[in-house]
Amino acid sequence: MAGRTQHLEVPVVVVGAGQAGLAVGYHLQRLGRVPRQDFLLLDAADRPGGAWPRTWDGLHLFSPPAYSSLPGWMMPPWRDPTGVHDGYPPRDHVVAYLTAYEQRYGLAPLRPHRVSEVVAADDDAGGPLLVRAPGLAVRARVVVSATGTWDRPFRPAYPGSGLYAGRQLHAADLRSPEELAGQRVVVVGGGNSAAQLLALVSRVADTTWVATRPPRFLPDDVDGRALFDAATARVRAREGGTPHDGVGGLGDVVVVPEVREARDRGVLHARPMFERLTRDGVAWADGTTERADVVLWCTGFRPALRHLAPLRLRDADGRVPVGGTSGTRAERDHRVHLVGYGDWTGPASATLIGVGRTARATVAEVVGRTWPQPA
Repeated sequence: MAGRTQHLEVPVVVVGAGQAGLAVGYHLQRLGRVPRQDFLLLDAADRPGGAWPRTWDGLHLFSPPAYSSLPGWMMPPWRDPTGVHDGYPPRDHVVAYLTAYEQRYGLAPLRPHRVSEVVAADDDAGGPLLVRAPGLAVRARVVVSATGTWDRPFRPAYPGSGLYAGRQLHAADLRSPEELAGQRVVVVGGGNSAAQLLALVSRVADTTWVATRPPRFLPDDVDGRALFDAATARVRAREGGTPHDGVGGLGDVVVVPEVREARDRGVLHARPMFERLTRDGVAWADGTTERADVVLWCTGFRPALRHLAPLRLRDADGRVPVGGTSGTRAERDHRVHLVGYGDWTGPASATLIGVGRTARATVAEVVGRTWPQPA
């Protein structure tokens, strides 16, 4: 009957079955927990792969499979027939890997179930939580939130935004650079996404690149492995109270083949950030203007945590403090863990390789508290 809600109960619910959720599921199973009996993965998407199927055509990893793999099983190697991206997998290769990964370990996510809220099931502060999605309600002792950031693209507010008559897109909205063919496009942002999309879009459109500070490029022979190592070292240094300044001061943007080719074409030059949007483009403080059919915001993402709002986990600064032995347990509700949202939930935890370490620590704490061993 339409409108009926299915009620389930398991000890642990993992919200999200992208790379973070799968890594948590792997470690739960490795410690003897049974999918759909001891733990349940809920996924908002109607297919495997997390956010990866929704990224743009032409996206490639900037690390080889050995630095792009989840725990337990290395991503298969990639050989590009053209030789351009040899060893650096494209989006569809990543999706195929994540699809095979959840099947390989029998993680059996339930989908599509977009979780709308997590609430206390009763007045007991240590009692069960209720995870709700349309047509589904699951009682659990522990909830691991692994929803990532893709569903919360960040677009900064700029004067004139309401006046601008053109099209504003976030990188998360773009499916193919070909959509922008023949148009005048202002690409905003100074990171990897901005550089890669500028490189692709500039092949088919007239582009202008703007950033709040000049983009810093890694040397051509340095790839994403250096960023991962630096992120890990940065967090460890912070924990140890010692300074650490990134990838040896070398830069942030990986010079992947598209970016290198764009540099050779002379389009890899970023102007300072504009001051405001106008009706037909953008304007700088000195009065300079630029016409634009599209403003493409490559300005990052925020954690997708609206489902946790009823639990009031945020502090006065709007952050969710985390701690525990895993570094992922919500300080304001120890029944909740957060995995895969960035360095604040574990070194490089928003990456394929980085989330494995965080997932392992989280599962060790969750299992220890949920299935305590007899004395």
